[in-house]
Amino acid sequence: MQDATGRRPASGLPLPRFEFIALAAALMSLNALAIDIMLPGLQEMGASLGVENENHRQYVISAYFAGMAAALLPYGPASDRFGRRGPVLFGLAIYVAAAVGAAFVESFEAMLALRFVQGVGAASTRVIAVSMVRDCFGGRQMAETMSLIFMVFMVIPVVAPSIGQVMLFVGDWRFIFVAMGIIGAVIALWTVLRMPETLHPQDRRPFTLASIGKAFAIVLTNRFSLLYTLASTAVFGSLFAFINSAQQIYVGIYDLGVWFPILFAIVAGFMALSSYLNSRLVVRVGMRRLSHGALTGFILMSGVWFLWSLGGHLPITPFVVLFAIIMFQFGWIGSNFNAIAMEPLGHIAGSAASVQGFIQTLGGGLVGALIGQSFDGTTTPLAAGFFGLGIVALALVAIAERGRLYRSSPAQVTRE
Repeated sequence: MQDATGRRPASGLPLPRFEFIALAAALMSLNALAIDIMLPGLQEMGASLGVENENHRQYVISAYFAGMAAALLPYGPASDRFGRRGPVLFGLAIYVAAAVGAAFVESFEAMLALRFVQGVGAASTRVIAVSMVRDCFGGRQMAETMSLIFMVFMVIPVVAPSIGQVMLFVGDWRFIFVAMGIIGAVIALWTVLRMPETLHPQDRRPFTLASIGKAFAIVLTNRFSLLYTLASTAVFGSLFAFINSAQQIYVGIYDLGVWFPILFAIVAGFMALSSYLNSRLVVRVGMRRLSHGALTGFILMSGVWFLWSLGGHLPITPFVVLFAIIMFQFGWIGSNFNAIAMEPLGHIAGSAASVQGFIQTLGGGLVGALIGQSFDGTTTPLAAGFFGLGIVALALVAIAERGRLYRSSPAQVTRE
């Protein structure tokens, strides 16, 4: 396992590449699990906890994103100072405790508080999984590895809603949170036993305000890092908006009932497929050609969806087909944009991942929540959000590349 400089993880503990990818994906997947497994139970949870406005049920998701955004910034510098293992295990402990606690709440306010705390714990996995990948890989190899991780990561949205629905058949929504805690504990044990320390001793940074400020300044003043992070934020904002509205669209508009997880899984499956194809193509074709082309397709398909929705409800079949195509494009955008943003910042990978993750999660979460709260019984607000955010992302990428899109590689990637 080597990056562009040929360095290996600092620990001598043997870890095959396939297991490294699987474990990094499992860590990142805890975020998707914390959201997707509970989607079928949102309506029952809201009724149980006295939530009258159906849009307010979305706060359970928004509170989780808020907690994650709040905690992303300190995890990165901490992992650059103390290594990757300690901070991620600390975060996993918080995640598990909050998930189990949420199973016993009696008020909606307590649920939101624990979801915020759970997001605080989950932030460690978001930052440190990306940092570990950057510790070990660089360039297109990093993009290839991130694509494989995203492919495994996307299995969770495929299966999690179905697992949540099965739990509702045998119990109530509280069982879902117990399951979250058990799965988090299993992944924490796997990390303890098998994940080596990937931070190289020469890359450790002092944990001081001056050092942290300098690292953040490097991230925020690097053209590629900042603008690709903002572009990712726009695209992820559309995904967060869909997650907020998914239950209302599939169950409220299309009256799918218990079939909701099946349609959700189909769309997520297209994202997993595109992530796999990206891992096979990115080394030969390049991160920019793939992601820029996919973003163009994302905008065009979202535009078709938006215009069609203005005339009334789309029938379920064309809606699913259009949305699956749009999400297929997303699979070629997310991992490549993240790899491009991280490429010039391997020497401060933890701090870089925390700043980028903070911007993506806070910005994307706020935009997604705003679009989600605009739900009016139609898919038009969501379609408009996808289309508009896609255009914003393309504008940011064009500025980063100085107008030269669809190239196999940039003229120069530097630590600007």
